[in-house]
Amino acid sequence: MPSFAVISGAQVGSALRGREKQIVELVEDAYRLHSAGDSVNPPSYFLRFPDRPSSRIIALPASLGGQAGVDGLKWISSFPENVPAGLPRASAVLILNDHDTGYPFACLEGSIISATRTAALAASAADWLSRGRRRPTRVGFFGTGLIARYIHTYLAATGWSFDEIGVHDLSADSVAGFRGHLERSGAAGRITVHAGAEQLLRASDLVVFATIAGQPHVGDPSWFEHNPLVLHVSLRDLAPEIVLAATNIVDDVEHCLKANTSPHLAEQLTGNRDFLHGTLGDVMAGRVAAPADRPLVFSPFGLGVLDLAVGRHVYDEVARSGELHVVDDFFHELRRYG
Repeated sequence: MPSFAVISGAQVGSALRGREKQIVELVEDAYRLHSAGDSVNPPSYFLRFPDRPSSRIIALPASLGGQAGVDGLKWISSFPENVPAGLPRASAVLILNDHDTGYPFACLEGSIISATRTAALAASAADWLSRGRRRPTRVGFFGTGLIARYIHTYLAATGWSFDEIGVHDLSADSVAGFRGHLERSGAAGRITVHAGAEQLLRASDLVVFATIAGQPHVGDPSWFEHNPLVLHVSLRDLAPEIVLAATNIVDDVEHCLKANTSPHLAEQLTGNRDFLHGTLGDVMAGRVAAPADRPLVFSPFGLGVLDLAVGRHVYDEVARSGELHVVDDFFHELRRYG
């Protein structure tokens, strides 16, 4: 008899908290499986609304091979107008399907899983892409919401410490909240709030873009003349001119060059993909080494297979704890003729 479980955000958080190094390894393993072709990760599907142009809901179907052996779907919404109303911008669920029968066996709160896999891959990229370069000692967070908080947590948990931490956001409340998080977490280094984008960028060797920007708003290549490592997590902050002046690493070429991301705009401008240096998988495998004499931009579109890997881990941990909430008789019509 197929069973179906519902896993709450509190359970998700409990299963992941304090295991950042383990989750980074898990995400790296899933990403390597994807890079080796042991996954199915079709394009994301965007549901947009004529009356709410800034909002969207995205479906990310995926299938991951390896020991996880799981299929599923992330259904994640982005409603920026939630923030002034006191709600997080993003909400999500993750559905896990049995590899053999196709039956869904769990629904998990997905926003924590999504933020976790984003932060884990960002921390991994920071490590791999700083090899062969001077390791950054000054980090700047451009955008100070939940994703920035998760990325900082994962950087700190995987051995990063900084002499200086810069923050910049259009919202003073967000800046204050993020600064409070940094202080409560015991982050080492001087914390500086920058009123302008240029000051933050010039003062940072590692830049984390985690905004809700829908189109480029940073357009001066000279702000990057000190050749920082840029984690372009929000994907649409940089003008094509900056992309073309940098070394560009992506998580997946076909996924990243869609939906008017900054790399996609660069492709539209030039008519080619020559500006791409390779993927993070190429770097991990030693096929690509990023030079240190240009800005280095990592643009991760975000892959559904990573959500599946983290979600499967959460499911297994909750099941092991004996706290799995199974919905009785969720599947009711199981006899073909009654």
